[in-house]
Amino acid sequence: MPLTDRSTILAFKAGRAFRREGTNTVEPHAEKGAVVIAKGEDELLHFMWKNRVTEETDEDLILFPTDASFTRVSQASGRVYVLKFSSSDQRHFFWMQDGSAARDEEFAYHVDRLLQIPGYIPVWQAAAPEAPQASTSAQPAASASTATPEQLAQLRALVDQMSGATHFEPEFFLSDVLTPANFTPLFTSHPELISTIFPHLPPDLPTPPSAEVLTQIVSSPQFRGAVLGFDRALRTGLLGGLMRQLGLPEEAGTSVEAFLRAIREQAREGNAGAESMDTD
Repeated sequence: MPLTDRSTILAFKAGRAFRREGTNTVEPHAEKGAVVIAKGEDELLHFMWKNRVTEETDEDLILFPTDASFTRVSQASGRVYVLKFSSSDQRHFFWMQDGSAARDEEFAYHVDRLLQIPGYIPVWQAAAPEAPQASTSAQPAASASTATPEQLAQLRALVDQMSGATHFEPEFFLSDVLTPANFTPLFTSHPELISTIFPHLPPDLPTPPSAEVLTQIVSSPQFRGAVLGFDRALRTGLLGGLMRQLGLPEEAGTSVEAFLRAIREQAREGNAGAESMDTD
């Protein structure tokens, strides 16, 4: 099964660590994994560890508010954290596998808030309260798992139109690019986009395809929420498989910047191919 889905609240790369028998020494195992926190069909909060190679869930722990904490193990070497329960002597150790250690404390911050506050929803800003700047997060949008190649092609065209520059500033949000201010001029200057985008929108729209309707859609809270959700999914670094299915390199699923770069490169290659055909 996929590492993340619509029920995912938070996800990040992490391996497991285990206490050496008869000692207090904690040793990390080399398996590539991910911690995934999600609301289950039972409406309870689940803390899962999934193998990123097999995509199998090897641990699935049910969490109750205030019964557990997630903190760094200061006595251990490396980036080791422990999930411990107040109602039992259970201890589960994990070591961070993200490329940047600067992200560790923010992941731990949000995990601990989820464990302590019922209904807590991680909010990823330039700097979360009491934590370093975020560069990855989770809660995939429903549209991320159902995107079609046609939808991606449209997004490629839009992003290529919106980004004439050759450089993306790091550490920004997808919602900084996919804004009504950037979309609206495209609907006017490229009316052919309207008829190609509309088939991928909900079928019960009350008005015929028009630039005005599309402008209303991209200005809606639902659209902004979907963009934010996809942004969060990209920041998990766990969307490589989805990117491959959509014809993008796996690296495109590691960050917002990498995703936009990959889209722009594909758009350029497509434009170059079209020009080559025109001159044949």
